Amino acid sequence: MNSPFDDPTFEDTIRAAAETDGVERFVVAAVIADGDRMLFLRRPAGEFMAGLWELPSGKVEKGEGIEQALLREVDEETGLRIDAVEKYLGHFDYTSGSGALTRQLTFEVTVTRPGPVTLTEHDAHEWAGPDEIPAVSDAVRELVTR
Repeated sequence: MNSPFDDPTFEDTIRAAAETDGVERFVVAAVIADGDRMLFLRRPAGEFMAGLWELPSGKVEKGEGIEQALLREVDEETGLRIDAVEKYLGHFDYTSGSGALTRQLTFEVTVTRPGPVTLTEHDAHEWAGPDEIPAVSDAVRELVTR
């Protein structure tokens, strides 16, 4: 399987579509599997959407490529290293806590090892199968159950 980033037009196409739609910010997210279970992280109290479970994810910084941000965010949030970006699963838009129209780009990835998970920005993690997905947003649930 080829990474979507093997296509030299992939990122430009994603960015052009977002610009047309008025998107102000990108977030990248990773579906990390261990067998039939996926990794979810819980947002800590006091943060935007506290208590909600999410995929490992984070903001694409100014001047940073989408793939570079994906690799960095997974490492920073979980301590896991991505071996390969397997597939682009799609996107959804939402308004961030600061009011910016944000597009979350979600990718299926493989990691060197699925553990140990080292949390830096979340208060819990859970490996969950398709029938036991924790309290995630409807948009995340739709992406991971396709």
